[in-house]
Amino acid sequence: MAIVMSNEKSKKLRVKDMITFEELLEQELKRPGFRKAWEESQPQYQLTRQLINSRIEKEMTQQDLAKKANTTQAVISRVEGMNMNPSLKLMYRLAKALDKELVIEFR
Repeated sequence: MAIVMSNEKSKKLRVKDMITFEELLEQELKRPGFRKAWEESQPQYQLTRQLINSRIEKEMTQQDLAKKANTTQAVISRVEGMNMNPSLKLMYRLAKALDKELVIEFR
Protein backbone atom coordinates (compact mmCIF):
# COMPACT_ATOMS: atom_id res chain seq x y z
CA MET A 1 0.00 0.00 0.00
CA ALA A 2 1.36 3.41 -0.89
CA ILE A 3 0.21 6.93 -0.23
CA VAL A 4 0.75 9.41 -3.01
CA MET A 5 1.69 12.93 -1.99
CA SER A 6 0.46 15.56 -4.41
CA ASN A 7 2.95 18.37 -4.77
CA GLU A 8 5.57 19.44 -7.29
CA LYS A 9 7.92 16.69 -6.21
CA SER A 10 5.36 13.90 -5.94
CA LYS A 11 6.83 10.94 -4.19
CA LYS A 12 5.42 7.70 -2.93
CA LEU A 13 5.56 6.78 0.72
CA ARG A 14 5.58 3.12 1.56
CA VAL A 15 4.14 1.61 4.72
CA LYS A 16 7.66 0.94 6.00
CA ASP A 17 8.36 4.69 5.73
CA MET A 18 5.38 5.64 7.89
CA ILE A 19 5.47 6.19 11.62
CA THR A 20 2.91 5.04 14.16
CA PHE A 21 0.48 7.35 15.90
CA GLU A 22 2.39 6.86 19.14
CA GLU A 23 5.67 7.90 17.47
CA LEU A 24 4.06 10.96 15.94
CA LEU A 25 2.44 11.88 19.25
CA GLU A 26 5.78 11.57 21.04
CA GLN A 27 7.34 13.95 18.50
CA GLU A 28 4.48 16.44 18.63
CA LEU A 29 4.36 16.52 22.45
CA LYS A 30 7.83 18.09 22.36
CA ARG A 31 6.20 21.24 20.96
CA PRO A 32 4.88 23.33 23.89
CA GLY A 33 1.81 24.62 22.03
CA PHE A 34 0.78 21.13 20.97
CA ARG A 35 1.44 19.71 24.45
CA LYS A 36 -0.77 22.36 26.04
CA ALA A 37 -3.63 21.74 23.60
CA TRP A 38 -3.29 17.96 24.04
CA GLU A 39 -3.40 18.18 27.82
CA GLU A 40 -6.38 20.55 27.77
CA SER A 41 -8.34 18.16 25.53
CA GLN A 42 -7.81 15.09 27.72
CA PRO A 43 -10.79 15.50 30.12
CA GLN A 44 -13.22 15.89 27.22
CA TYR A 45 -11.56 13.03 25.34
CA GLN A 46 -11.78 10.68 28.34
CA LEU A 47 -15.42 11.57 28.99
CA THR A 48 -16.24 11.07 25.32
CA ARG A 49 -14.52 7.67 25.27
CA GLN A 50 -16.53 6.59 28.31
CA LEU A 51 -19.76 7.76 26.69
CA ILE A 52 -19.08 5.89 23.44
CA ASN A 53 -17.94 2.73 25.24
CA SER A 54 -21.02 2.77 27.48
CA ARG A 55 -23.32 3.23 24.50
CA ILE A 56 -21.66 0.37 22.62
CA GLU A 57 -21.76 -1.91 25.70
CA LYS A 58 -25.51 -1.30 25.89
CA GLU A 59 -25.73 -2.10 22.16
CA MET A 60 -27.38 1.25 21.54
CA THR A 61 -27.16 3.34 18.42
CA GLN A 62 -26.74 7.09 18.62
CA GLN A 63 -30.43 7.31 17.69
CA ASP A 64 -31.38 4.96 20.55
CA LEU A 65 -29.41 7.02 23.06
CA ALA A 66 -30.80 10.28 21.72
CA LYS A 67 -34.37 9.07 22.06
CA LYS A 68 -33.81 7.84 25.61
CA ALA A 69 -32.05 11.10 26.60
CA ASN A 70 -34.67 13.29 24.90
CA THR A 71 -32.30 14.84 22.37
CA THR A 72 -31.38 14.26 18.73
CA GLN A 73 -28.95 11.90 17.04
CA ALA A 74 -27.13 14.97 15.68
CA VAL A 75 -26.43 16.15 19.23
CA ILE A 76 -25.08 12.72 20.19
CA SER A 77 -22.88 12.76 17.09
CA ARG A 78 -21.48 16.20 17.96
CA VAL A 79 -20.80 15.13 21.57
CA GLU A 80 -19.10 11.90 20.47
CA GLY A 81 -17.12 13.77 17.80
CA MET A 82 -16.00 16.33 20.38
CA ASN A 83 -17.54 19.05 18.22
CA MET A 84 -19.43 20.65 21.08
CA ASN A 85 -19.05 21.25 24.78
CA PRO A 86 -22.10 19.55 26.28
CA SER A 87 -23.77 21.03 29.33
CA LEU A 88 -23.72 19.17 32.61
CA LYS A 89 -27.49 18.84 32.28
CA LEU A 90 -27.08 17.03 28.94
CA MET A 91 -24.30 14.81 30.31
CA TYR A 92 -26.56 13.93 33.27
CA ARG A 93 -29.36 12.94 30.87
CA LEU A 94 -26.96 10.84 28.79
CA ALA A 95 -25.60 9.10 31.89
CA LYS A 96 -29.13 8.37 33.11
CA ALA A 97 -30.12 7.04 29.67
CA LEU A 98 -27.12 4.69 29.87
CA ASP A 99 -27.99 3.62 33.44
CA LYS A 100 -24.76 5.23 34.63
CA GLU A 101 -23.90 7.70 37.35
CA LEU A 102 -22.28 10.97 36.30
CA VAL A 103 -19.40 11.75 38.65
CA ILE A 104 -17.42 14.98 38.40
CA GLU A 105 -14.50 15.67 40.67
CA PHE A 106 -11.39 17.78 41.11
CA ARG A 107 -8.15 15.93 41.79
